Amino acid sequence: IPETIDKVKKIKEYIESNYIDIDIEVDGGVNLENVEKLKEAGANIIVVGTAIINSKDYNKTIEEIKSFVSSSEAFNI
Repeated sequence: IPETIDKVKKIKEYIESNYIDIDIEVDGGVNLENVEKLKEAGANIIVVGTAIINSKDYNKTIEEIKSFVSSSEAFNI
């Protein structure tokens, strides 16, 4: 994911500098440890599968992920 975060930052800069209206989605490897960094890098759509499935409490994991991204209305889970 560190490489993905860098890629998201670069594409976000490109999008903003070229006035492009488009979403940035990350699908794969998203978990509680990196979701906030991905949001800060510029991702506004995330797909979380394995992190939820591998957790002991699906609802708790989903709520924790939502808490990281809830401050951004443009963020989709």
